Amino acid sequence: MAQKSEDDDKVRLDKWLWAARFYKTRALAKAAIESGKVHCRGERCKPSKEPRVGDELVLRTGFDERTVRVIALSVVRRGAPEAQLLYEETEESIRRREQLAQQRKDGALGMTTDGRPNKKQRRQIHQLHGSFE
Repeated sequence: MAQKSEDDDKVRLDKWLWAARFYKTRALAKAAIESGKVHCRGERCKPSKEPRVGDELVLRTGFDERTVRVIALSVVRRGAPEAQLLYEETEESIRRREQLAQQRKDGALGMTTDGRPNKKQRRQIHQLHGSFE
């Protein structure tokens, strides 16, 4: 049986996402792909999809959405500086992420938290959710 080399043309998408350090484990990468958080060439894909150099991937993680272009393929997970050489994030994606991060920081998206809600606020939350009537 032949040993796979690092420069192989064929690599699974979940393995590449893991090697590029977008996800801590292959299982997390696979779960993200299956739940529709990863799009390749504008459409949903499967974990076994084989990305090619030049492909554009859209990744959603938490509040962020990144658009990255595949520059190199690797099946080996290495340090972060080497992993960043596998992809290039588009300028528009960087700008959009920074803008949304600033809005979240400023509280423009309605996600301000001043700590734990007081008794009156908890009652309003429960009333909103329809529990504890």
